[in-house]
Amino acid sequence: MMQRNSRKKRIDKKRIDKQRRIDKKTIAGLLISISVLALIFIAVVIYTKISIFFNNSSDESAYYNDNNEIEVTNVASPEQTDTTFSLCAIGDILCHNTQYFDAYQKESDTYDFSYVYDNISNYIKTADIAVGSLETSFAGKERGYSNYPTFNSPDELAYSLKKLGIDVLSTAGNHCLDMGFSGLSRTIDVLNDADISHLGTYKTQEEQDTILFKYVKGIKLAFINYTYGTNGIPIPEGKDFCVNLIDKDLIKKHIDTAKSQNADIIIACMHWGTEYKTTANAEQQELADFLFQNGVNIILGNHPHVLEPMEKRTVVLEDGSTKDGFVIYALGNFICDQRAENTRNSIILDLSVTKHSDGTITIDHAKYTPIYMYNNTNLSIRKMKLLDINKTIIAYENGADMSIGETNYNFLKTQLEKITQIVGPEF
Repeated sequence: MMQRNSRKKRIDKKRIDKQRRIDKKTIAGLLISISVLALIFIAVVIYTKISIFFNNSSDESAYYNDNNEIEVTNVASPEQTDTTFSLCAIGDILCHNTQYFDAYQKESDTYDFSYVYDNISNYIKTADIAVGSLETSFAGKERGYSNYPTFNSPDELAYSLKKLGIDVLSTAGNHCLDMGFSGLSRTIDVLNDADISHLGTYKTQEEQDTILFKYVKGIKLAFINYTYGTNGIPIPEGKDFCVNLIDKDLIKKHIDTAKSQNADIIIACMHWGTEYKTTANAEQQELADFLFQNGVNIILGNHPHVLEPMEKRTVVLEDGSTKDGFVIYALGNFICDQRAENTRNSIILDLSVTKHSDGTITIDHAKYTPIYMYNNTNLSIRKMKLLDINKTIIAYENGADMSIGETNYNFLKTQLEKITQIVGPEF
């Protein structure tokens, strides 16, 4: 009996050991299967992302952003769709000594310009991209802040523009060398630190040869910028690259570079025209034709310190095809303390632009907000403020804000009429 029991125990043990070996094999098989499936999943994800990147030329679902990083927006789909974005543009950003005196905060020995934009900031912040023209330099406090004819402004102005929502500043203007090459270079450094993209002035030849691209909703915008001159200040010897002067060969070179890098839209910021004239001169008109014929879609003009007309064109190219073109010959002054006629009224331009599924570009509408650089002489500090003219007039008429008084109310109505007559109707 004992032998029979012992034999039975040995048989049971063998059966248990065999079952354990089977269980271990099953578990191992399951683990291997799970690992293989995980590797397949990872491979599929990597392959998909690589495919999206290398197929970018056709579906534009991936691109390099401004930090040189790959961004994936909409994964390629069988149907392409139209994409519309808004572009906001403002005029010359001047900073006279009365402006930085007004912004000075004695207790902290700093400057605060933010109050200037309170009445109009929403128009700029809500745009998909906002562009302005810088007409001063940031050469540093140690150089001494200065007024016309050689501008040097507090750095705080740059940071206030970033907070306002300005994305791009053109810097090729007649005042860009007011504080020499060192002032030009430091201005670039301040704008970099403020995280505002800029173009038109440069510290190296390599920088001048590099086109500024901005991506808006996956659309690739190229910006170019040129000035008629530098107020007689000579370009530093050996540094011809430091400022883009209006030169058709240079312009054509930059346009061709932008095209070769697959720009969807080319925007030219032109510092041109005759000061205080509210109509474009013959040179502006001829240059506009040249820019449109060579590939520019939108022209934003500045320098005259007053508004000039805007127009939408149907541009006929050499091959007989047509395209939309838009030009505003001058946007006037955005902020300033000039006193000549029409130097304090301006607009915030709002363009709606569409890239269609077939690649064509249309300028769908051009609207604008009339503004005025107001100096409230009833105040001792923070006197200067941009007014939304329409809102200010309506508030006065409704009794919601009577602070401007009847004289200024009538004056603003006159400015509104002038702006409409000069710029032309919205479309």
